[in-house]
Amino acid sequence: MKRLVLASSSPRRKELLELHKFDFIIDFQEIEEVLDESLALPLRLEKLAYQKAAPIALKYPSDIVIGADTMVCLENQMLGKAADRQAAYEMLKLLSDQTQTVYSAVAIIDNGKVSTYHDGTKVTFKKLSDEEINAYLDLNEWPGKAGAYAIQGEGKALVAKVEGNLETVIGMPVWIIEEYLNNHR
Repeated sequence: MKRLVLASSSPRRKELLELHKFDFIIDFQEIEEVLDESLALPLRLEKLAYQKAAPIALKYPSDIVIGADTMVCLENQMLGKAADRQAAYEMLKLLSDQTQTVYSAVAIIDNGKVSTYHDGTKVTFKKLSDEEINAYLDLNEWPGKAGAYAIQGEGKALVAKVEGNLETVIGMPVWIIEEYLNNHR
């Protein structure tokens, strides 16, 4: 029986797989995350998800390895993880009263065969005051999060509307993995 290996240190991705009752192990390797500017954004994320999964697939050649990556996009601007509180403040100010698209990509390496996918979800923020942004930042939930917020946590209070899959915003559209496994097991 093939094991499922999550090639990610993200607690959110771990929680999503647990929520869906997957039996899996975690093994990851930190990589330098560099987006390939020659590709369209969702394909850049797919490539990054693959780059996260590839070294782990070498360790588990007969198992199914999953890598993932998430990015918040406002028009043509990509908002990754904020470097510090000021950068997080500026991101949230930018997202205030705007609709962004959150893309999550998944790479599945199964017996050396690579399959990559992505999903996009639209998230519309409320109009946020400086006080609301600072109050959210004071919760210290923003570090390590694309777009500087966690929609599954207190960050949901910043959001007016979600159009699409909430798990895509959290960091991994699990339905893609379920569909893959249903068609390949």
